[in-house]
Parts: sequence; structure tokens; C-alpha cells
Amino acid sequence: MTDQQLTARTDVDLAQPSILSRRSPWRYVMLLAGLAVLVILPYQIYPPVAMDILCWGLFAISIDLLLGFTGLLSFGHAAFWGGSAYATGIIAIETGWPFPLAVLGGAVFAMAIAVPIGYLSVRRTGIYFAMVTLAFAQMLYFIVNQWRDVTGGENGLQNIPKNFFGIESVESDSFYFYYAGAAVILVGIFIAWRVVNSPFGRVLTAIRDNPARARALGYDVDRYKIVAFVISAGLAGLAGGVFSISHSFASLQEVAWTTSGKVVLITVLGGIGTLWGGLVGAGVVVSLEDYLASAGFGGIAMITGAIFVLIVLLFRHGIWGTARNLIRERVIERRNRPR
Repeated sequence: MTDQQLTARTDVDLAQPSILSRRSPWRYVMLLAGLAVLVILPYQIYPPVAMDILCWGLFAISIDLLLGFTGLLSFGHAAFWGGSAYATGIIAIETGWPFPLAVLGGAVFAMAIAVPIGYLSVRRTGIYFAMVTLAFAQMLYFIVNQWRDVTGGENGLQNIPKNFFGIESVESDSFYFYYAGAAVILVGIFIAWRVVNSPFGRVLTAIRDNPARARALGYDVDRYKIVAFVISAGLAGLAGGVFSISHSFASLQEVAWTTSGKVVLITVLGGIGTLWGGLVGAGVVVSLEDYLASAGFGGIAMITGAIFVLIVLLFRHGIWGTARNLIRERVIERRNRPR
């Protein structure tokens, strides 16, 4: 076996989730560590910023579900993030429902508009798929901008209430709202994890690696892609709804193409195909933007862009992906060590 073949074999092995046993105590240690970070986060940074990290993290996870596990790069997911942000705000304003129900309504709206968009988009692949999704997102941007009586146009949708079953501390204090909003985000993260670690997720990975072979095995590739697209849109909508409730505001920025670009950047920074990398990438980008904005620095995009370039050049698998692969290399070495 040549060195090149050995390297390729190692890359394939490192990509398999089964290397770390499901019964390994390290899985539970990492899970507890993640939950601990989630709990103490608003103690360490401004609670609305902590909430933004979780929202953008789930948004990035929704992108990774498509890009990392299905092989589809979407540049139009701002349509679902922003569409849900507006739908959630309108539901909360018009009905006075508790915000989890309003967010659920926004996620359903995102999934509803994802059905026709996905049906028309998945027939294309590569850059053509990305451009088609971008075109649909721009159409939604135009509708939101022109439908001023409902969306507020350039002024955005303002004064979105944070109703939460009459619990005043959650409705008025961003610190307590963080934990209520985090519970909704955790539901979305669990859904993404369950999809990836299911037979459906295995089929998505097979489609990503070799769609022709998956089709030859009898799988309806286009249908699987549409379902994955709709689920991804629902997760993005869940994140966008919580984001708009947290800020009590939904603006045109939420449906702008730059939002789609930003979440792709976050996903790549964290690590494509890692699922959890989206949370890491969101933590880096959102925290850095908040720090630079607080310091009065005007070239935030320049700094984040430079960091993005460095990560891509130095860490091919992203921050979390590189760390994960190092751990798995150590596990392989330990298993292969002669006893």
C-alpha cells in the first residue's frame, strides 16, 4: 500500500463516527462539558451575545446538515432564517402567544417555503444549486422589502414581545430569557444530531459520497435531498425565530445574502461535517464581532475575513474538525499499539 493510499485510508477512517465508541466515557464527558459551557456562558459574557452565539450556532448546524452530510452548498438559507424571524415576530405581535409557540410557527413557515424551493433547487448540483438558492433568497428579500404594511419594509419589524406564559423575569430580563431561549435551541440541536445519527442520515452521507451508487441501490436521491433541505430550513427557522425574539426586532439584514455568506463562513470555521463545529465557529465569530464593535473598531469584516483565510489554510477541517481528528488519531494509535 502506497503512502498516498494510506493517507486516503486514514482520512476515511477519521471521518467515521464509530471510531469513538458510543459507550466511551469521553462522549459523556464532552456532553457534560458542552452543557456546562451553555449554563455558565451568560455569566461570562453579555447574555444577548450568548444568545446570539447559540442562534448562529444552530443556524450553522442547519447549513452543515446540508453541506457536510448531504453535499449541498446553500447560499440562500437567509430566506429561512429571516423568513422565520419575520413570521415569528408577526405571530408574537398579532396573537400574543408565548415565544416558543411563535418560534415554532416561524419554523413551520420556513419549512413550508423550503418545499417548493428545495423541489426546484435539488435538481441542480454544485455551484448551480448554490446560485438557485441564492436567487430564491433574493426574491424573498424583495418581497419583505416591498410588503411594508406587514414587514415594516426598511424600518423592520419592531417591538416583538417576549411573552413567556406570564413569567415576568423571562420576559423582561435578558439573563433569564437566555435559558428559556437556549432550551428551544437545544431542541433544534438534538433534532440535527438525531437526523445525522439515524439510517436517514447514513443515506444522506452515501448520497454525498456517491449519488450514482445510492441511486443504483434504489434510493430516491432527489427525495432524500428535498427532505434534508426542508429539515435544514426548519432548523434555520428555529434559530432565526429565537434570534428575532431575543432582539425584539427583525430587519432586512436577516434576509440579506450577506447573512447566508456569514453562516457559511461560520460553518467552515468550525468544521464541515462535524455538526458541533457550527457552535464553535459561532462562538469565535460572534464573540470577536462583539469585542471589536465594543472597542470601536470599524474593520470587523476585514479581521473576520483574515481569520477565515488562516483557518482554511492552516486547519483544513476547521477548528472542531481538526481537534476531533487529532483525538481520533490518538484513539487509533492506542488501539493499534501492540500489547
